[in-house]
Amino acid sequence: MAADRLFVVFLVVAVVVLLTRGLAGRLRVPDAILLVLLGMGAGFVPELPEVVVAPELVLFGFLPPLVYHAAFFTAPREARADLAAIVTLAFGLTTVTTVAVAGTVHALLPGLGWAAALAFGAAVSPTDPVAATSVMQRLGAPPRMVTILEGESLINDGAALTVFALAVESLDGGFTPAHGAVRAVQVVAGGVAYGLVLGIVIRRVRRSIKDPVSQIIVSLVTPYLAFVPAENLGVSGVLATVVAGFSIGTHGEGVLQPASRLVGNTFWQILTFLLESALFVLLGLEIREVLRHPGGHTWGEIAVTTLAVSGVVIGVRLLWQLGAGPLARLAPGGREELGIRQRTVIGLGGMRGAISLAIALSLPAAVGPERGPLVLLTALVVLITLIGQAPLLPLLLRRFGLVESGRRRRESMVARKAGLKAALARLEELAEEDEVDEQTAEAFRQMLEVRLERVRYLIDREGGREKEARPPNSRYVRAELVEAQRAKLTALYRKGRIGAATLREVSRELDFEDPFVVGKVRS
Repeated sequence: MAADRLFVVFLVVAVVVLLTRGLAGRLRVPDAILLVLLGMGAGFVPELPEVVVAPELVLFGFLPPLVYHAAFFTAPREARADLAAIVTLAFGLTTVTTVAVAGTVHALLPGLGWAAALAFGAAVSPTDPVAATSVMQRLGAPPRMVTILEGESLINDGAALTVFALAVESLDGGFTPAHGAVRAVQVVAGGVAYGLVLGIVIRRVRRSIKDPVSQIIVSLVTPYLAFVPAENLGVSGVLATVVAGFSIGTHGEGVLQPASRLVGNTFWQILTFLLESALFVLLGLEIREVLRHPGGHTWGEIAVTTLAVSGVVIGVRLLWQLGAGPLARLAPGGREELGIRQRTVIGLGGMRGAISLAIALSLPAAVGPERGPLVLLTALVVLITLIGQAPLLPLLLRRFGLVESGRRRRESMVARKAGLKAALARLEELAEEDEVDEQTAEAFRQMLEVRLERVRYLIDREGGREKEARPPNSRYVRAELVEAQRAKLTALYRKGRIGAATLREVSRELDFEDPFVVGKVRS
């Protein structure tokens, strides 16, 4: 029966993933919104098996790779420039939100202890930037706003989970404020130190590995090597994972080969999306059981508490941004403050998502009968913040004049132009030093000059010249030529002139030449 239940859950996850991917592009909404709706809707499908998610499964199975992925792809230069703003949000706002939510839920749900209330507050305090940044990047919002949201989310995950771990420790009592302060220092310092050491070790190991598959295996094992031993040592596994991921990602020069980056990026995009999708589906299946047994609370209490907590997490964030946000410039390294329009958008860009669900699902059984209602409340807060706030962002960005249409495209073209010029200069050096014959040099010279001419044309058009002209669609031509080669290759295989191994080998080479396939992989 256990195998049957596992198969059904796996099938439901697959269906939700496929529906989300199919609908998100057509509806032009962030994946997270559809995952919430479809995942929770899956819990009400008749005849689905009863599912109760083990907290250890979420804590040790889902959280490490999700946190590691976010840390690995952090932009270090941009994050350092706005470190003061990021830190005040990640630590100051997370702490204030946790306490405010804990006080609210403790007052509205009779019988809920402070330890459980603080654990719940820690669950709903961290933000998930995926929905917000996807909207902002699509519209061309100022990159500084996107960087602050992403940097805040990375650090506040660690801050929230540290508070969560301390709250869970205090569930059995005997946890004084002095002891809590000492444990907080131990947990934070120990997690950071272990993450730094592990990051150095993994970087050295990965420098010696050339095989892309082996690189992926090491990258998959790394978050668990960071998280599990750290937790067993009594320090923060999340901070260890964040520090290790940040260390490896920002010192990747010479660690990752191009082939490893290409395959690894695709692998991690798929893995994180599947993990987040599975979290939403598992939550939906567990909520069905919570709805049958709401822990002795009336539905009126659940509804009032949901609205109150949602109001607190949204209101506290907005007030923080409008009030305490400007104080970030007074901190060491603080930059000029953002305008009130930018701060308003950032204030309303703090949706909750997969990390909040993972924390809530990892609430231990020691919470007692309140665990189910707290999981339900978390899911409802996530739903309200995503559906209520995400649609507001494009309206506010346009209304406040923060849309920079085409900025990212122009920036990429300038980078390509500089790169092509550097390649041409290096080619001439090789030709002068007789390291390449003239025929070969001329072939590469023509190829690079054609690409450079196209980039110049597009830059000129962006600048306002030749608006009526149409650029040669070289991407389309390249795709047609690749498709012709694929057709010929298939015909050779059907006629028996080549074998299956050759078919796969050459097909893979053509995949890397296909401009549409390469564009999707890189994005």
